[in-house]
Amino acid sequence: MALTEELRERKMRSLETGHPLLEASGLEVLDLDRGFARVRMPIEINANHIGTFYAGSLVVLAEVTGAALFSGSFDSKRFYPIVKDIYTKFRRAAKTDVTAEARLDEGEISSLSDLAERDGKVDHRLTLGLRDASGVVVAETESVFQLRARAHVS
Repeated sequence: MALTEELRERKMRSLETGHPLLEASGLEVLDLDRGFARVRMPIEINANHIGTFYAGSLVVLAEVTGAALFSGSFDSKRFYPIVKDIYTKFRRAAKTDVTAEARLDEGEISSLSDLAERDGKVDHRLTLGLRDASGVVVAETESVFQLRARAHVS
Protein backbone atom coordinates (compact mmCIF):
# COMPACT_ATOMS: atom_id res chain seq x y z
CA MET A 1 0.00 0.00 0.00
CA ALA A 2 1.44 3.36 -1.03
CA LEU A 3 2.10 6.09 1.50
CA THR A 4 -0.39 8.90 1.77
CA GLU A 5 0.94 12.18 0.39
CA GLU A 6 0.91 13.74 3.86
CA LEU A 7 2.85 10.86 5.45
CA ARG A 8 5.26 10.74 2.51
CA GLU A 9 6.07 14.45 2.85
CA ARG A 10 6.44 14.22 6.63
CA LYS A 11 8.85 11.27 6.37
CA MET A 12 10.87 12.96 3.61
CA ARG A 13 11.30 16.19 5.61
CA SER A 14 12.16 14.24 8.77
CA LEU A 15 14.93 12.38 6.96
CA GLU A 16 16.36 15.65 5.58
CA THR A 17 16.27 17.58 8.85
CA GLY A 18 16.28 14.92 11.58
CA HIS A 19 19.96 15.43 12.37
CA PRO A 20 22.11 18.59 12.07
CA LEU A 21 24.67 16.75 9.91
CA LEU A 22 22.02 15.79 7.37
CA GLU A 23 20.57 19.27 7.27
CA ALA A 24 24.04 20.77 6.77
CA SER A 25 24.84 18.28 3.98
CA GLY A 26 22.06 19.56 1.73
CA LEU A 27 20.74 16.01 1.41
CA GLU A 28 17.40 15.84 -0.39
CA VAL A 29 14.93 12.96 -0.43
CA LEU A 30 13.68 13.11 -4.01
CA ASP A 31 11.16 10.30 -3.80
CA LEU A 32 9.86 7.99 -1.11
CA ASP A 33 7.18 5.32 -1.09
CA ARG A 34 6.62 1.81 0.12
CA GLY A 35 9.50 -0.22 -1.29
CA PHE A 36 11.34 2.72 -2.88
CA ALA A 37 13.62 5.62 -1.96
CA ARG A 38 15.69 8.05 -4.03
CA VAL A 39 18.06 10.45 -2.27
CA ARG A 40 20.52 13.07 -3.61
CA MET A 41 23.42 15.03 -2.14
CA PRO A 42 24.84 18.16 -3.77
CA ILE A 43 28.52 18.50 -4.65
CA GLU A 44 28.63 22.18 -3.61
CA ILE A 45 28.35 21.41 0.10
CA ASN A 46 30.11 18.05 0.01
CA ALA A 47 33.25 18.76 -2.03
CA ASN A 48 36.63 17.87 -0.56
CA HIS A 49 39.96 19.73 -0.81
CA ILE A 50 40.40 18.73 -4.49
CA GLY A 51 36.86 19.51 -5.62
CA THR A 52 35.49 15.97 -5.73
CA PHE A 53 32.83 14.43 -3.52
CA TYR A 54 33.94 13.89 0.07
CA ALA A 55 34.09 10.14 0.80
CA GLY A 56 32.32 10.47 4.14
CA SER A 57 29.38 12.20 2.48
CA LEU A 58 28.98 9.26 0.10
CA VAL A 59 28.75 6.90 3.08
CA VAL A 60 26.15 9.17 4.70
CA LEU A 61 24.18 9.22 1.44
CA ALA A 62 24.12 5.41 1.35
CA GLU A 63 23.06 5.16 5.00
CA VAL A 64 20.25 7.68 4.64
CA THR A 65 19.01 6.04 1.45
CA GLY A 66 18.65 2.76 3.33
CA ALA A 67 16.99 4.54 6.26
CA ALA A 68 14.58 6.21 3.83
CA LEU A 69 13.74 2.86 2.24
CA PHE A 70 12.94 1.36 5.63
CA SER A 71 11.01 4.48 6.71
CA GLY A 72 8.76 4.28 3.67
CA SER A 73 8.33 0.51 3.80
CA PHE A 74 7.59 -0.22 7.45
CA ASP A 75 5.18 1.15 10.06
CA SER A 76 7.36 3.29 12.35
CA LYS A 77 4.97 2.67 15.24
CA ARG A 78 5.83 -1.04 15.03
CA PHE A 79 9.41 -1.10 13.68
CA TYR A 80 12.62 0.91 13.44
CA PRO A 81 15.87 0.29 11.53
CA ILE A 82 19.49 0.50 12.62
CA VAL A 83 22.64 0.13 10.55
CA LYS A 84 24.86 -2.73 11.68
CA ASP A 85 27.49 -2.53 8.98
CA ILE A 86 28.36 -0.60 5.85
CA TYR A 87 31.10 -1.32 3.35
CA THR A 88 31.94 1.16 0.61
CA LYS A 89 33.88 0.56 -2.59
CA PHE A 90 34.85 3.86 -4.19
CA ARG A 91 34.87 3.43 -7.99
CA ARG A 92 35.70 6.91 -9.32
CA ALA A 93 35.76 10.51 -8.20
CA ALA A 94 32.41 12.29 -8.33
CA LYS A 95 32.42 15.91 -9.49
CA THR A 96 28.63 16.36 -9.59
CA ASP A 97 25.67 15.76 -7.29
CA VAL A 98 25.32 12.07 -6.36
CA THR A 99 22.06 10.10 -6.19
CA ALA A 100 21.20 6.71 -4.71
CA GLU A 101 18.09 4.56 -5.13
CA ALA A 102 16.95 1.60 -3.06
CA ARG A 103 14.12 -0.89 -3.48
CA LEU A 104 12.34 -3.64 -1.56
CA ASP A 105 9.60 -5.73 -3.15
CA GLU A 106 6.37 -6.61 -1.36
CA GLY A 107 7.59 -10.13 -0.61
CA GLU A 108 10.72 -8.79 1.10
CA ILE A 109 8.71 -6.24 3.09
CA SER A 110 6.27 -8.91 4.25
CA SER A 111 9.00 -11.40 5.13
CA LEU A 112 11.09 -8.85 7.04
CA SER A 113 8.01 -7.65 8.95
CA ASP A 114 7.03 -11.20 9.90
CA LEU A 115 10.54 -12.14 11.04
CA ALA A 116 11.04 -8.94 13.04
CA GLU A 117 7.65 -9.43 14.67
CA ARG A 118 8.46 -13.04 15.55
CA ASP A 119 12.11 -12.67 16.61
CA GLY A 120 12.25 -9.02 17.64
CA LYS A 121 14.72 -8.17 14.89
CA VAL A 122 15.92 -9.27 11.45
CA ASP A 123 18.93 -8.34 9.31
CA HIS A 124 18.68 -7.28 5.68
CA ARG A 125 21.60 -6.83 3.29
CA LEU A 126 21.21 -3.82 1.01
CA THR A 127 23.46 -3.17 -2.00
CA LEU A 128 23.45 0.28 -3.62
CA GLY A 129 25.11 1.97 -6.56
CA LEU A 130 25.72 5.68 -5.96
CA ARG A 131 25.57 7.57 -9.26
CA ASP A 132 26.83 10.91 -10.48
CA ALA A 133 24.70 13.24 -12.61
CA SER A 134 25.55 11.33 -15.80
CA GLY A 135 24.50 7.98 -14.26
CA VAL A 136 28.02 6.62 -13.71
CA VAL A 137 28.45 4.54 -10.55
CA VAL A 138 30.97 6.39 -8.37
CA ALA A 139 30.64 4.13 -5.32
CA GLU A 140 29.03 0.84 -4.39
CA THR A 141 27.89 0.08 -0.88
CA GLU A 142 26.82 -3.05 0.90
CA SER A 143 25.04 -2.43 4.19
CA VAL A 144 23.40 -4.55 6.81
CA PHE A 145 20.26 -2.89 8.13
CA GLN A 146 18.49 -4.45 11.06
CA LEU A 147 14.73 -4.04 11.35
CA ARG A 148 13.69 -4.09 15.02
CA ALA A 149 10.23 -4.53 16.46
CA ARG A 150 9.36 -1.87 19.03
CA ALA A 151 7.54 -4.39 21.23
CA HIS A 152 10.73 -6.40 21.80
CA VAL A 153 13.64 -5.28 23.93
CA SER A 154 17.04 -6.68 22.93
